[in-house]
Amino acid sequence: MNLKKIREFIIERLIFLGGMASIIFVILIFAFLLKEGLPFFRIYPLKDFLGGRFWYPISEPVQFGIKPLILGSLIVTGGAILIVVPLGLATAIFIAEIARGKTKEILKCSIEFLETTPSVVIGFIGLVVLAPFIRKVFSLPTGLTALCGSIMLAIMSTPTVVSIMEDAITAVPKVYKEAALAIGATHWQTIWRVILPAASSGIMAAVMLGIGRCIGETMVVLMVTGNAAVIPKTLLQPVRTLTATIASEMGEVVQGSEHYFALFALGIILFSLSFIVNLIADFFIHKGVK
Repeated sequence: MNLKKIREFIIERLIFLGGMASIIFVILIFAFLLKEGLPFFRIYPLKDFLGGRFWYPISEPVQFGIKPLILGSLIVTGGAILIVVPLGLATAIFIAEIARGKTKEILKCSIEFLETTPSVVIGFIGLVVLAPFIRKVFSLPTGLTALCGSIMLAIMSTPTVVSIMEDAITAVPKVYKEAALAIGATHWQTIWRVILPAASSGIMAAVMLGIGRCIGETMVVLMVTGNAAVIPKTLLQPVRTLTATIASEMGEVVQGSEHYFALFALGIILFSLSFIVNLIADFFIHKGVK
């Protein structure tokens, strides 16, 4: 009996240490970003950094306006979410409430397999298949556009969104469904008016986590969005995101230069956006628990 208690105590301490280590790592990452990024704002005004229309880090004079980068990230993420939410919700409903037997197992396995696909593979497919198709259909000079990035990001984030939505729908107590059916509601009416409202917190959390996945993705947007640091007006224009800018320029920047600090300042903005999105998702999850 004492040995069992000792084992439980050790396991509990290990779990606690694992959780604390994750928190410490996040704090250390943010502290490092602040250390390397804050010096940039001593030499370049924050107003010009956030509101500037041009990102010319090696021009003379240099311009570090990240407005086109922020708008590029938002338009690509927004386009992806417009695809992911209806597709992910329909898929989650089908898996949780309609599919049976082998069909359900095959769908779940397929989604889990898609979730493990490397982002570089998805980016390569977008580069050689989707981009030429978009260029041909819309008669564009190039198919590497925000639309291409949105579609490929939607493919990447759909498995995560579907998994969380399906868990939220499955977690709804069966008595809700049984009570609705008992008073004469159809299966679809039960899903639409009872199950989905009851699972709304989990569904919203899935959407917010999907947004966070899209904002933080690097390789796909680096490969298929065209990397043009211009303010986008439509989804059919090449754009450049925050993540793609850091990935493409950090390897060649001179350490300690103004450009170097500017990239870490971009990291602070990106970290803050991701943190806010995850905070909102956590709020919806805990709202559902209550």
